[in-house]
Amino acid sequence: MSRNSVSPPTGSPAAVSDAGADSALTHGLKQRHLSMIALGGVIGAGLFVGSGAGIAAAGPSIIVAYAVSGLLVMLVMRMLGEMSAANPASGSFSVHAERAIGPWAGFTAGWAFWVLLCVAVGLEGIGAAKIVTGWLPGTPEWAWVALFMVVFLGTNLASVTKFGEFEFWFAALKVVAITLFLVLGVLAILGVLPGTDAPGTTHLSGEGGFLPNGSEGLVIGLLASVFAYGGLETVTIAAAESENPVQGVARAVRTAMWRIALFYVGSMAVVVTLVPWNDPKVVEVGPFYAALDHLGISGAAEIMNVVILIALLSAMNANIYGASRMACSLVGRGQGPKRLGRISSGVPRTAVLVSSVFGFLCVLLSYWRPDDVFPWLLNMIGAVILVVWIFIAVSHLILRTRLERVAPELLVVRMWCFPFLTVVALLAMAGIFFLMLRQPDTRDQLVATGMMTLVLCAIGVVRQRRAASVKG
Repeated sequence: MSRNSVSPPTGSPAAVSDAGADSALTHGLKQRHLSMIALGGVIGAGLFVGSGAGIAAAGPSIIVAYAVSGLLVMLVMRMLGEMSAANPASGSFSVHAERAIGPWAGFTAGWAFWVLLCVAVGLEGIGAAKIVTGWLPGTPEWAWVALFMVVFLGTNLASVTKFGEFEFWFAALKVVAITLFLVLGVLAILGVLPGTDAPGTTHLSGEGGFLPNGSEGLVIGLLASVFAYGGLETVTIAAAESENPVQGVARAVRTAMWRIALFYVGSMAVVVTLVPWNDPKVVEVGPFYAALDHLGISGAAEIMNVVILIALLSAMNANIYGASRMACSLVGRGQGPKRLGRISSGVPRTAVLVSSVFGFLCVLLSYWRPDDVFPWLLNMIGAVILVVWIFIAVSHLILRTRLERVAPELLVVRMWCFPFLTVVALLAMAGIFFLMLRQPDTRDQLVATGMMTLVLCAIGVVRQRRAASVKG
């Protein structure tokens, strides 16, 4: 009997899962798909575009901001990897929260994440459409969003293998693009790239120094960097449909450290070394474009537009997939309407369709209600990823202790220095919440996300009590 077919002992922490839903899903993702999803999931549009605001606020110290937030993400992924390797499930952290804390926790974490992914699908569609309409002026943005939705709806309805192939090539293109950027940047910094002079530490220590806006600027940069890491959780969702879920998750998590250090911290170091942090182009057109333009790369703007378009389309595809699997898992555990969990030919097609429609509805709201409903929707999802991370950390504290007692053989991936680093991660998240409260922009996000989370918690608790009374 293989390691993946071992059944957990009755009453063990692995006994509660979405096994019913997962058994109906196909295992069509190959190891190369899972590896590239893990690799490409690190490289999102937030890195290419959103990092500009962080650089403008923190200056060269953005390197420290990304390193600190990257360390937190590594801890979260290690915790999630440990639990997912022990109990692979398409519901990922939602399943772990239900096993550790209770059904209400799984309900809250799962549906909050589903809302986040669906809204993100709409935002990514809008971003991709803006790039295309820049190339083809006069064409309506909504039509391009609709086209992208139809394409990825089709790939996700077809089979998980089709999704995997799309993500494999999208991720491969992103990895090639960021690798070429890093190579060119390092060569320029060393002064061996033709036509460029080594900048030395001029841009790191000049223009106000390493901390030009003081600790307040570093805080803003830190908050911006935290939310740029979204998307890493998808690999633990996808692992449940891979050929070898346990080994796939273990490998992806173990390589997370160098991927985060190379792609995020490395690219920020290259940008602020090559380009003055207060160059207007860093915010206006993005830090990567500013760096390529500084190097005299012809067509830098169009090159970056293509890369960003690929990143946005990849995120759309992955988020439709992640949302549909999370919804399917929740329904499989009795946490949602049964019709949403229907699986046909190994694909939860109703969940795929509903998730896509919800995403497109968000796009329509950006046109219909751009001044009230749409901004409120954006604020509502602003801090969801932190809520999810807290559920992951609390679940890990509980489940690791149980696993060591009843099924230690399931600990294929182990969190470092347990429980010390898990507690450190929780304290760091509490610190981020405090910092968000101090900033007017992020304070609104925190309040809106908190309200949505409380509503979901209340619904989850009521559902849990009703289920308990029926059983009683």
